[in-house]
Amino acid sequence: MSHSFIKRGLAFMTSCLLVSAGIAAQPEGVRAAANIISNSTFDSSAYDWAIYTESGGSATLSTENGKLAMKISNVGSVTYAAQLYYDIVPLYQNGVYHLSYEISCSQNRFVEAMLQQNGGTYQAYTWKGLDLTSTPQKVDYTFTMTADTDIMAKFVFNCGKQEKDSALQQHTIYLDNVVLELVDDSGVKYDSFMPYEPSIMTDQVGYRPNGQKIAVFRDVTSETSFSVVNATTKQTVYTGDLYGKTQNSSANETDYLGDFSSVTTPGTYYITCGNLDPSYSFVIDDTVYDKMLDDSIRMLYLQRCGTAVQDSKFGHVACHNSMATVYGTSQKIDVSGGWHDAGDYGRYIVPAAKSIADLLFAYQKNPSLYSDSIGIPESGNGVPDILDEVRFELEWMLKMQAQNGGVYHKVSCASFPGYIMPENETDELIVTPVSTTATADFCASMAMAYEFYKDIDGGFAQTCLDAAKKAWGFLQQNPNFIFQNPAGIVTGEYGDKTDADERYWAAAQMYRATGDAAYLNALQSMSAKTGLDWATVGDYGNIALVTMNGIDTNSNVYSNAKSALLRQADSFATASKNSPYGVSINDFNWGSNMTVANAGIVLAVAYDLTGDTKYFDTAEANLHYLLGRNPNATCYVTGYGTVAPKNPHHRPSMAKNEAMIGMLVGGVNSDLEDSAAKAYLSSAPPAKCYVDNWESYSTNEITIYWNSPLTYLLALTAEAEPPVVPPVDPPVSNVTPGDVNCDGVIKIDDVVLMNRYIGEDTSIQITSDGVRNANCDGKPNVNADDASHLLSYLAGLINADQLIPAE
Repeated sequence: MSHSFIKRGLAFMTSCLLVSAGIAAQPEGVRAAANIISNSTFDSSAYDWAIYTESGGSATLSTENGKLAMKISNVGSVTYAAQLYYDIVPLYQNGVYHLSYEISCSQNRFVEAMLQQNGGTYQAYTWKGLDLTSTPQKVDYTFTMTADTDIMAKFVFNCGKQEKDSALQQHTIYLDNVVLELVDDSGVKYDSFMPYEPSIMTDQVGYRPNGQKIAVFRDVTSETSFSVVNATTKQTVYTGDLYGKTQNSSANETDYLGDFSSVTTPGTYYITCGNLDPSYSFVIDDTVYDKMLDDSIRMLYLQRCGTAVQDSKFGHVACHNSMATVYGTSQKIDVSGGWHDAGDYGRYIVPAAKSIADLLFAYQKNPSLYSDSIGIPESGNGVPDILDEVRFELEWMLKMQAQNGGVYHKVSCASFPGYIMPENETDELIVTPVSTTATADFCASMAMAYEFYKDIDGGFAQTCLDAAKKAWGFLQQNPNFIFQNPAGIVTGEYGDKTDADERYWAAAQMYRATGDAAYLNALQSMSAKTGLDWATVGDYGNIALVTMNGIDTNSNVYSNAKSALLRQADSFATASKNSPYGVSINDFNWGSNMTVANAGIVLAVAYDLTGDTKYFDTAEANLHYLLGRNPNATCYVTGYGTVAPKNPHHRPSMAKNEAMIGMLVGGVNSDLEDSAAKAYLSSAPPAKCYVDNWESYSTNEITIYWNSPLTYLLALTAEAEPPVVPPVDPPVSNVTPGDVNCDGVIKIDDVVLMNRYIGEDTSIQITSDGVRNANCDGKPNVNADDASHLLSYLAGLINADQLIPAE
C-alpha cells in the first residue's frame, strides 16, 4: 500500500513512540466483558499457569479436584521466592476491570496477589494482601487501570517468605474460578496506528561502491521500475526495472527486486518506485562501515568487568571485584576481569572463546581495518585496539583455569540481577565446575593467542601457549564433562550435548600454533566438524586449517576442512538465492542474527578458497539483511540506520534508558520465547517475529558473541570485492587470434583463460577483444574446439597462419 509523505511521517513517529513506550495496537480477541484468563476453572489441567522459584523457594504445580494446586515445600528467603503466575494480561489505560477468584490454603498464611508489570520496576497495577485459611475465600472487586497501557502485564501470587508468617511447613495453595474482564472501555483510547512498514528495503547503513546492491520492494501494485535518487541534489542517477516477483510466505508478502549495483559514485541516496514511499536513505562509500566496525569493538570495552570504564554515558567504577567461591567448596579465587557476556553480567568461557576466535580471525583477514584510536585506555600504545581488547578477555580466561588444567565453565551470581548498572550487582560471585567444552574452547583460544601475540609480547604469548598445553593434557585424561547448571544457579547455562567439535577446534589450533605432529595425529583421528555457534565450533577448526601457513593442501586434514566449508557455503548460497531478502537461513531461532552473520563468514571464506563470486555476493547479502534489508526494515545494530533498536535487553542500556551504540541484537525468533514476544508477535509471520522491547530477551538481547561475527563479516567482505560492472575494453588496434588475455603473447595462460570463459567462470575478466581472439578456428562461437585448436598451435602441430578469427 502506498502512503503520502505526511502519513508516512506521522505513522513512523507514532510507531517509534509506541515501541519506546511499550504500547502496541489493540490485540486481536480482546473484547469488553470477555474473560481474559484462558484457563480459569482448571477442569483438566494447569495449562497457561506456571510457577517461578528462586532464593531457596521450591514448589510444584498441578490440579486437584478441579482446582489449581500449588504445593510449596520451601518459601525461600524473599516474597517472590515461590510465585504462581499467569502471563500476558493486556491492561488498557482508563479501562475498568472486574477481577474475582476463589483461594484457600492447607495452612494459615499470608500471600500477595497482584496484576503487575512484567519486568522493569515490576510495579503493581492492583494489589491485595490475603490472609489464607483452609476455607475458600472469594476475592471480588473492580479496579481502573490508571497506569499507561501494558498489554503484557502479569497476574501473580507471591507465595514466598512473608514477614507476617512464622516458619511454614509444606503446604498447598488452591485457586479456582478466576475471572478477569474488561467491563468498561469507554475511557480507553485504542490507538489506530500500526507500526509503519516501509515498502522499499535497503541496507540502511549503505554499500561499498563495487558491492552488489539489490533493494527489495513490497506493496507493489502497478509499478514496474524504480529510481535511485541523490539525496542531496534530488537528481535521479539511475532507473531500473523490477524483477523476481516472489510470494514470500515466511513474511506474508509479495516481493520484487531491483538491482542498482551500477551506482558506484560516493554519496547519499534513496530509492523511489511509483506511488510507494521512498526508501530510507543510505550511503555509498568505501568507508561506509568503518565507524560501525570500530563501535562493534568498542562495545566490548563498555562490557568490561572488574575495572573502571570511562564513558560519558555508560562509564562506571570497577565492578565484580570480590573473590569468587568455587561452587560446592569453601575455596575463594580471583576471577576479576573479562567482558560481561550479554545483557546480564555473567562471564562465560564458552561464548568468550567464540568471540575471541571471530575477532582474531577478523584481524588476520584484514589488519589494516583496525586502528589504535577507537577510544579505549590502550589506544595509542602502538597495538591495534582490537588486539588490546581481546587480550583483556584472555587475561580473565587465564584466571579461570584450575590447577589440573581444566577450566571452570563460568562465573556469575546465583541469579540474574535487576536492571541496574554492573557496579550495583553485589551478590556473591560463584565459579561453577570445570567442563570439557570450556576446557577445549580455552585451549583453542590460548593457542590462537600465542600465534597473534608472540610478536607483540612474547612472554604473554608463551603464558597462553603453556596454558593451552595444560588444558590439552586435561582433555586427554578426561572424557565428556558436559556442563549443567548446578542446583541454585539459574544464570545462562551454555550447556552442550558433546565436546567433539570443541576438541576438534582445539587440536586444529594447537597444530597451527606449534606444528607438533601429536596434534596432527589427533586431527587425523577426527572427522571435520562444523558450526560457528558457541555450542558448535567445528568451523573455527576448519578455518584455522585452511588459512594455516605451510599446511599440506594435499592432506586429508586440509581437504576435509575445505570440503566441510564449501558444502555449507553451497547450502547457504542456495538458501539465499531462494530468499528475496538474500538471507541464508530458513528458520529463525534465538540469536538468528548471529546465525546470519555466521553464514556470511562461511560464504566469504569459501570465496577466498575458490574465487567464486557467488559466495562473496551471498556473504554481502547476509550483511545487508542485518543492516536493514529485511522484512522488519530494521538495522539490527544499535545506533545505525534510520530504524534501529532503541530498547535492547541490555542492563546498562535499560539502567540509562538509552541504547548503547554498536550492538547487534538477537533478531527474529519465531518461537516466541518471552512475554513481550508472545504479547506483541502472536499473529506475526515467522520472518517478522522481532520486537524492539526491553523485555524481549529472546529477540532483542545483545551478546559479545553476536557482535563478534559482525566484526568478522565486515572484515571478510572488505577484502577483494569483485567488480560488478563489466570491464572497459582497453584499446587494442591489432586483434591477434589466440591472444585471449590481449597481452601480445600467445601462451598457455590464454588456453586457461579461454577454458574458464567456456566454463562460464564469472570470476574472470575478459574483454570483447579477448572474446574475439578466442575465436581462433574460423568458426562462430567460442567452444572446446577453439581451445583444442590453440593447444595444437602451442604444441607446434599447426602454425600461426592456421589461427583464424571468426568472421
